[in-house]
Amino acid sequence: MASKLSFTCIPELPPPIEKFPKPHQRIHLFPLQPPNFSPLCSFLKNNNNSSCRGLSVHALKQEVIQSPSSDSTLDSKAAFPASSKLVLVVGASGGVGQLVVASLLNRNIKSRLLLRDPEKATTLFGSQDEETLQVYKGDTRNLEDLDPSIFKGVTHVICCTGTTAFPSKRWDGDNTPERVDWEGIRNLISALPSSLKRVVLVSSVGVTKFHELPWSIMNLFGVLKYKKKGEDFLRVSGLPFTIIRAGRLTDGPYTSYDLNTLIKATAGQHRAVLIGQGDKLVGEVSRLVVAEACIQALDIDFTEGKVYEINSVKGDGPGSDPQKWQELFKAAESK
Repeated sequence: MASKLSFTCIPELPPPIEKFPKPHQRIHLFPLQPPNFSPLCSFLKNNNNSSCRGLSVHALKQEVIQSPSSDSTLDSKAAFPASSKLVLVVGASGGVGQLVVASLLNRNIKSRLLLRDPEKATTLFGSQDEETLQVYKGDTRNLEDLDPSIFKGVTHVICCTGTTAFPSKRWDGDNTPERVDWEGIRNLISALPSSLKRVVLVSSVGVTKFHELPWSIMNLFGVLKYKKKGEDFLRVSGLPFTIIRAGRLTDGPYTSYDLNTLIKATAGQHRAVLIGQGDKLVGEVSRLVVAEACIQALDIDFTEGKVYEINSVKGDGPGSDPQKWQELFKAAESK
């Protein structure tokens, strides 16, 4: 291994955090060979989501469904020219994050992943050229993990970390909303370089209403409060940002599938996209739609410094058409 890792407002914000760099190691998981797109014809669909965006805390029921390539939300990889971007994806093994990574790779955009467990990259994304997909081991909850070498050369960041709203097995190991959605986001933002072109943060609808029903129920353990604190810290950081507040997440999370399957994942009939501002939207949104919104926002100049809410409903959606997404974001600002 190499010697480094490569892979509204708050009334009173905490003082700047001192960073303590330490030697890191880049995790080499992928042999230097072309991507392996071994076909896989099915994936699991989550029918009873216990995500922090939803109120259900029941066990997940999963069923195998077909994912026809004709319904893919992503275009062929060959349709996208090589990009000069290097996008750091934080939370890349999560329900939204893995779809973000799959879409970036499909677009010929270089990606760098920050993962607590780097082996998950192999499980989710298969064998990749390390110039295309780099993996770093790190945990945003620990500031000392966020060595400057992790961010060297990074042009954009998409952060989609999160945990469940209510106590669950996912809270094991101190993986609570306070640690993930507040302390983890604060640490990450404090460590990011000022040279970044954009930071996209996935948050949740209802963060400005956690004292009101029904949001106060979902906020019983503070998930909305801590997400809002994370948002506010980013907003005053001086970094160029876009915040995407997602409704209750549907479709996925997909686990233990190869990249080809993630690329072919489909939002079913709920492909039409609603984008709003002012924390007024209430509803559901496909994880695929959230992932696409994050990637599109990177290239839409007027989304910088803005906060949007997003839902998906029945109907035809924008797919990966940049013009349609630009129109959706612009329409949200005129409402």
